[in-house]
Amino acid sequence: MAFLKKILPFVTNRYFLVSLGFAIWMLFFDQRDFFQQRERAAELKKVEGAKKYYQDEIDKTKKQLNNIQSNPASVEKYARERYLLRREGEEVYLFEDTTHPSSQQ
Repeated sequence: MAFLKKILPFVTNRYFLVSLGFAIWMLFFDQRDFFQQRERAAELKKVEGAKKYYQDEIDKTKKQLNNIQSNPASVEKYARERYLLRREGEEVYLFEDTTHPSSQQ
């Protein structure tokens, strides 16, 4: 009972009540509440990861483009590997992997 008498004036203080109401409002009812901020932070992290992936792909593609523009032999190599082009009289053999990763144990 003594503890309740010591804490009662503090709890009934209007500044404490207003501060408590403000904290509850900001945590749960505001447009930018705590839970939405956490969701947005997670989404931002995911988007930044995607941005890094695409930036790496752009850099890799730029290196390929630079290599193709500067080296004529790489143009032929790229065309053969990517588009399966061949020279006159050549035969191209394609090997298809028929084993599935789930069947290998």
